[in-house]
Order: sequence, then structure tokens, then C-alpha cells
Amino acid sequence: MFKLFSSSKSKKSPYGWFGNYSNWDDLMNAVDGYSSVNILNKTKDALLQVKEGTAVYERDSVLFDQIIHPFPLLTCLFKSAAKLKRPLHIIDFGGSLGSTYFQTKHLLGNDICASWNIVEQEHYVAAGKEHFEDDHLKFFSSIEACLQVQKIDLILLSGSVQYLPEPHLFLEKLAGYNFDFIVFDRTAFHQGKQDRLTLQIVPPEIYKAAYPAWFFHEESFLNHFISDYTIMCDFTSYVAGESLMDIDHQPVGYDKGFYLVQKSRYA
Repeated sequence: MFKLFSSSKSKKSPYGWFGNYSNWDDLMNAVDGYSSVNILNKTKDALLQVKEGTAVYERDSVLFDQIIHPFPLLTCLFKSAAKLKRPLHIIDFGGSLGSTYFQTKHLLGNDICASWNIVEQEHYVAAGKEHFEDDHLKFFSSIEACLQVQKIDLILLSGSVQYLPEPHLFLEKLAGYNFDFIVFDRTAFHQGKQDRLTLQIVPPEIYKAAYPAWFFHEESFLNHFISDYTIMCDFTSYVAGESLMDIDHQPVGYDKGFYLVQKSRYA
């Protein structure tokens, strides 16, 4: 029997990140995962309120009464547009139904962002096209599908790479696209000397779900990009509590971001 999580007799929270697993597929098969329709529906309902102006800000399907601005990300986008001397065409990889787009669009405007293109799972793409897509915000099921329609300057990966089954294969492929700019935000790392696969159990007040989640070894993560990209800066998460994260109730993890710029074009 595949054992997910042993609860102790202590009163420590049963929610968060747990374990050090060796097999993504076994762990994924034992839990509901991230594709559960209840997550999509809750996110869609929350973002429709933001779109319609009856709510201010959504993150991870939760509504807030004020926007928490991701200033490190905004700085990277403004700097990239300044380097290009024109507005950016952006891919938001794993961007849900537009959470970051709606969070930032009133500060970016058309002078900074020419198009915002979300790459997501098929059921998110279908919901995005039905409820949110317009002349500026588009949805695609793959990076390749987006590139067939629009040349991209910058790719944003915010809290998404750690939920891929084979992240290093993806990162190697990502480096090969030769985007001018890459921004990682809210990406999970830990203090160990190799990647760690955990089980994330989400508090039910957000939504009921559990899924595999990686915490990366920082140097191994960045090694995919050091030959072609300059790391212009790194930054901590704008979300309170993510600069230090517990795994098995120990403060050994952290969310971090990086701004990467193509060496050959912007030395």
C-alpha cells in the first residue's frame, strides 16, 4: 500500500508539505491532483468577480479586499519593456485563468504589455476562452501553440514549475526556446543538496486537494540557464509566509524568484 502521510498525535497542522518521495507517478495516482474540477470552478467563480468589478483581487482561488502588488515581478516586466523599447508579448506558463494578469494589468497598461498569453491545462484553456479571453488576454494548451500565433519576448513562470512531473526536462526545453527574458516567481526551493518531492495538502478553506510538489536544489535548477542567460537579480516571494516554508513542520523550504536575460542580446 502506498503510504502518503502519517499523522502524529501532536496538534501540528495536517496541511502543508510533507515527506520525501521517490516516485511522482505513484504519488500522483494516490491523490486527487491539481486537475480536480472543484479547483477550476472555484477559481473561475472568484476571477469572474474580479473581472466584473465586484471583487478586487484573487490568488489561488481566494478573494482579497485589496490587491497585493508583486513589485519584484512588475520591476522585471518594466525593465524588459525598457530594454526592448516597446511593449512585451508575454507567456504566463501555468497562469490559471488570469490571476496575475488581473493583479497587474492596471499598473502595466498597453505601454508595457502588448499581449498576455496563458499556457494551461486543457480544461483551464476551455474555461479561459469561454469566460475571460479578449483581444489582449489569450489562452493556449502549450508553448508551441502560442508561438504559432505570437512571437514571445518574455515567459513568466509563477508557482508552476514545482508542479510538473519532470521539471528538469521542461527546464532544459525552456532554455532552448531562447526567449529574451525569463522570470521565475514563487518557485519552491529548499536547503537540501538535491531536489525533494513532497506531498502538498491544501487547507480545505482554500479548496480540498492534495498533489505532488517539488522543492528544488537552487544550483541544479539554475544550471539549465547559466550558459545562455545572465541572472540579473533574485528576489523573495511577495506573498507573506513564503520566504520561509515548512516541510514536515521544519523551516527548510522557501519560495524565490529570478530574472534571467539573454546574454547574446542584452549583455
